Amino acid sequence: MSDRNPLLDPDIVDALSTAQRPDDATDAAAVQRVRARLMQRIAQDSVSHHIAIPADAGSWRAFLPGIERKVLHEREGVMSYLLKFAPGAVLPAHRHPIDEECVVLEGRLRIGTLELGPGGFHMVRKDVLDADTISDEGAIIYLRGASPKAEHLI
Repeated sequence: MSDRNPLLDPDIVDALSTAQRPDDATDAAAVQRVRARLMQRIAQDSVSHHIAIPADAGSWRAFLPGIERKVLHEREGVMSYLLKFAPGAVLPAHRHPIDEECVVLEGRLRIGTLELGPGGFHMVRKDVLDADTISDEGAIIYLRGASPKAEHLI
């Protein structure tokens, strides 16, 4: 932009600069309303970047005897999935190539001497041996960790 050919007239530049300056008389409630509407619009526009799976969507597939798996998401070797244990089902001892997180959604689990019920959380660090996981009454758990492979089992 040269001084001889400005993009905006000086009076418009002054008006825009003045409008951007904070004013002590600014209505804080109005600012909050505008901010809230703007954030709501941004959130609505980002919904296409979300992944949502209704509870009745997807399919359960046989995983191990008495255990079914429902994959929710998988990317770059990391999987979010559900495991459904029939009463008495056993997930044999195994190692984890990355940290794994588990939340019990329904039923009860025994992981070695640890017992967890609904809402219970368990995390196993990378390369640590996880004991047999048993559900005497049946359970559904959420897991996030490495995509399970046969070579992880002991």
